[in-house]
Amino acid sequence: MLDTGQGRHNLILENRKNLVLTGVTDVDNFDEGSILLYTQLGELIIKGKKLHINVMNVETGDLSVEGDICAVIYGDKDRNKKANLLGKLFK
Repeated sequence: MLDTGQGRHNLILENRKNLVLTGVTDVDNFDEGSILLYTQLGELIIKGKKLHINVMNVETGDLSVEGDICAVIYGDKDRNKKANLLGKLFK
């Protein structure tokens, strides 16, 4: 695996029910239908039904989600933290 110095992020999805992530830096918003989070390599949106965060370890960046996972969508890879209010206004 090539290390570009930008950080690391892994995703393991088992049977569309259990999702294990590494390299998570922040969880911005979550409910039973979607989870918006940031990894060391950018934005990530998880969509589904009955989503539940089982494990969130901010020290290691590990996150575990269970539920009916329908989609995993990567966003801007240069954005690994949520923009502050001024950043959102001038984007």
